[in-house]
Amino acid sequence: MAAARETGKAVVKTGKHGVSRPPFMVGSIVRILMENFLTYSVCEVHPGPNLNVVLGANGTGKSSIVCAICLGLAGKPSFLGRADKIGLFVKHGCMKGVVEIELFKSPDNITITREIHVVNNASVWFINRKPATLKTVEEQIADLNIQVDNLCQFLPQDKVGEFTKLSKTELLEATEKSIGSPEMYQFHCELKNFREKERELENLCREKTTSLEKMKQRVERYKQDVERYHECKRHVDLIEMLERKRPWVEYENFREQHEEVKQYRNQVKKELKCLKEMQAPWTRKIQEVEEDLRNLDMKTRDNTAEIRNISQKYKEKQDALEMKDKQIEEINQAFRMKKDEETNRQKKIQQTQIIIEEWQNELDTMAACENLQPQIDAVNTELKKLQEERANIDNDISDLRAEKNSQEREEKRIIDRLGQLNNIMHMKEENLKMRFRDTHSALMWLRNNKDKFKKQTCEPMMLEINVKDSAHAKYIENHISDNDMRAFVFECQEDMETFLVEMRDHQKLRVNAVCAPAESYAETLPSRPIEELHRYGFYSYLRELFDAPPPVMNYLCYQYRIYDVPVGTQKTRDMIEKVIQETNLRQMYTAEERYIIKVSSYTKQNLSSNTCLREARYLTSSVDTDERGQLENQRQDIRNTVKSLDAHLTALFDRQKLLEHKDNKLRQEKKALLERGNRRRQLESKIGVKFDSLRQLEQDAIDLEKEFQLTNVKIKEINKQKSELVTELMHLMKKIIPLNVVKVALSLQMTRATAKKNRLQSEYKLKAAQLKAAQQRFYELDNKKQRLYEKCMELMKQARHVCRLGPGQDFPEEFQVAFQTLPNTLEEIDALLNEEKTRASCFTGLSSSVVEEYNKQTQEIQQLTEYLEGKKNELNNYKQNISQVKEKWLNLLKEMIAQINGKFSKFFSSMQCAGEVDLHMENEEEYEKYGIRIRVKFHHSTDLYELTPYHQSGGEKTVSTMLYLMALQELNRCPFRVVDEINQGMDPMNERRVFEMVVETACKKRTSQYFLITPKLLQNLTYNDKMTVLFVYNGPFMLETFKWNTKRFRKRQRRLSRMTE
Repeated sequence: MAAARETGKAVVKTGKHGVSRPPFMVGSIVRILMENFLTYSVCEVHPGPNLNVVLGANGTGKSSIVCAICLGLAGKPSFLGRADKIGLFVKHGCMKGVVEIELFKSPDNITITREIHVVNNASVWFINRKPATLKTVEEQIADLNIQVDNLCQFLPQDKVGEFTKLSKTELLEATEKSIGSPEMYQFHCELKNFREKERELENLCREKTTSLEKMKQRVERYKQDVERYHECKRHVDLIEMLERKRPWVEYENFREQHEEVKQYRNQVKKELKCLKEMQAPWTRKIQEVEEDLRNLDMKTRDNTAEIRNISQKYKEKQDALEMKDKQIEEINQAFRMKKDEETNRQKKIQQTQIIIEEWQNELDTMAACENLQPQIDAVNTELKKLQEERANIDNDISDLRAEKNSQEREEKRIIDRLGQLNNIMHMKEENLKMRFRDTHSALMWLRNNKDKFKKQTCEPMMLEINVKDSAHAKYIENHISDNDMRAFVFECQEDMETFLVEMRDHQKLRVNAVCAPAESYAETLPSRPIEELHRYGFYSYLRELFDAPPPVMNYLCYQYRIYDVPVGTQKTRDMIEKVIQETNLRQMYTAEERYIIKVSSYTKQNLSSNTCLREARYLTSSVDTDERGQLENQRQDIRNTVKSLDAHLTALFDRQKLLEHKDNKLRQEKKALLERGNRRRQLESKIGVKFDSLRQLEQDAIDLEKEFQLTNVKIKEINKQKSELVTELMHLMKKIIPLNVVKVALSLQMTRATAKKNRLQSEYKLKAAQLKAAQQRFYELDNKKQRLYEKCMELMKQARHVCRLGPGQDFPEEFQVAFQTLPNTLEEIDALLNEEKTRASCFTGLSSSVVEEYNKQTQEIQQLTEYLEGKKNELNNYKQNISQVKEKWLNLLKEMIAQINGKFSKFFSSMQCAGEVDLHMENEEEYEKYGIRIRVKFHHSTDLYELTPYHQSGGEKTVSTMLYLMALQELNRCPFRVVDEINQGMDPMNERRVFEMVVETACKKRTSQYFLITPKLLQNLTYNDKMTVLFVYNGPFMLETFKWNTKRFRKRQRRLSRMTE
């Protein structure tokens, strides 16, 4: 095949002399069309029906054909191992790609078309140019037995290594699907399902059998409890009948007592009536005496009231007489007080005169007042100067304090901002600790031991790098490897070695360290100014997006050339092809992607690859080091200023204290001068006040003689009133004596009447006691009769309730019959009741639930027995099915493995090696663990070893894989097989042998179509007319299709061959 550049079509070369190929197998690929797919703009491939060798240099698009086959036949992108999204297979810069596969089928071929849309990674399907669903396409492909997810049929380049990683079970299933008859894999699946169901039924039968045995044992225990329950029930029934009869017997006993009490009460009632008739005469006599007593009592009360009235008046007169005595005593007391007051006045006059005389003497002795005003004025002048100076100092102190407060507020703001920056640094350290604990431990050691190093040491780069804008962090993290992000940076190789010995050898920590180059690269200029790249959407180089210490920046510029890696926008992404062609940049960033451009060693053409940027993890929080340094300097300046202000304030405070001391001293001096001038005026004022007080005391004199005469006049007047009161008292005494005599006579009459009444009442009480006793007896009998009646009604109600009889319901005959067999007295009933209760109490822990549980368990045993029998029959059916299906499957399987083993052993023998394929099973009944085991031997001195991902070399695994696939080729019922670059790990001798086997096997009659993808072939290989060689030429420097000359190519080949010979 010769592929033109972007728009050229593939041309298929036929075999020698134009020999026609044999017909295609059903499902074989007749045509492959690719539009805007991976490296192709438009390309159409026409493979042959047998072996198709797809040959071309790396990067020309061989594997693109494999991808087209897989994706065009409903394969998943993940199976190819190249990308997880279908949109990534569309050619760069295009929004839609098309893959069209034409499959051979009689009478008309099937054409399956898949349109791939970059937006939303969507696909649109067509069958024979008509819209179809993915499910319809999958059904069509499955009908043709095409399995692009089966490594035995479709082995893409990125999945070659996974073939040897297949387990025995997976290899068996893949082989069954690939070459086995359709019913073989179905039999295998049925066997696994039947075996799983068989295990479930066996476990179920075991569980149910165990449960059935336990239930039978439980029912046997319940049987004894049920018999005891029935025996207990008989006793309980007898107790219930006795308890029903007992209230009836008790009711009959109380009814008989009621009748006896009723008769006796009627007899006492007659006696009570006779006694009441005999009591009437005595009652009338007592009533007459009581009437006389009431009259005498009224007279006595009237007499007593008059006596009380006179006594009250007598008492009032006597109280008035006592009041007059008190008035006389008060008059005398008032006179004595005036005498005492006059005596006190005389004493005060004498004391005042003495004080006046003393003050006058002091005033006389005091010298004439000297002139103190000049001294006072001088002191006032000095005080005024001190106050002015103190005011100035207060103003200075206020200004200095305001300045200090302002500086302290500014310092607090700076401290808060530094705290915020330190918090960001702390967050970065916590992120380091969480992700790289060993690195964090090494960081703590380094901070405490920096004195052990000769030159500057830098902490891990993720802590030292400060991104100017957090949105740019993802570019830096995608450009610098994770190992370097957590690496320590040293300026000296010796320091780095000292650090690594301590960390790795002594502390056993896994840390990274790098050494910055001695030559400075941090200031290296980019290949061109960034202004020249603005028209492509670039706005900065990586170096300008962050700050870092000089050693870190020097290392990054040397190692990653960050000074020459531009960062662009979405505009850059939109015109990326133009950017790659015109700028000759080797690395660049767009808004969300990273581009790496390399030059092809074949075509000298630029090859670009792009990857999506991952989100930033380490540098999202950054600290502005310039701002931090400025803040630290400002903080130190403020501290120096505050210190200077404190010294100035201290000097002002000392001066303020000195002035305050001088001020107090002058004020005391002024006070002493003022006191000296005021003392004489104070004495003159005090003497004047005392003279006024003395005149007032002399004016307040009392005339005692006059007061004595007035007192005598008042006392005589009161004595006259007292004599009048005594006369009235004597008159009242004469009136009260006759009244007391009458009171005594009435008392005697009351005594005689009361004695007569008492005598009559004594005789009456004797008769009344008999009457009362009869009444009491009657009341007691009546109450007893009522209580017995109520008790009878209560017992009747209780008895009917116990027997569950409704209102008006007759006593049931069954109770009458049952009661006849029971005792008729309470004592006998209670004795029998206690006996039965004692017997019933011996049956403890029994209830009606025992019988219910017994019946329930019996029913469940019957149901479980029937269920278990059904499951056992179902299990036998499954075992019969397994036996039948197993025989069919094993016959087919053993025949297939024998055929594979024959081919596989034959291929290995032809290479002077040995190989076997056999059926592997751990347990004959574990069908899901059956597998195919491949054993190979490449050296005569070794034994056969099972093919594993670890035992054989890469070339040996490749040869084994290829020969196994070849062994399947002739047996294969799949329409085609694809193997991509499997010969790359072989040595030339094995590659030649394997290629010859592939040609021989794939070019036989009635074999399926075969695609062998390879970038190279050995010289002088064996070819067959039935094979098709598809040369892939793709790229701007390849020869045009119309310029290809086969004759000249063969002529040159013969000439080279002669030269070689």
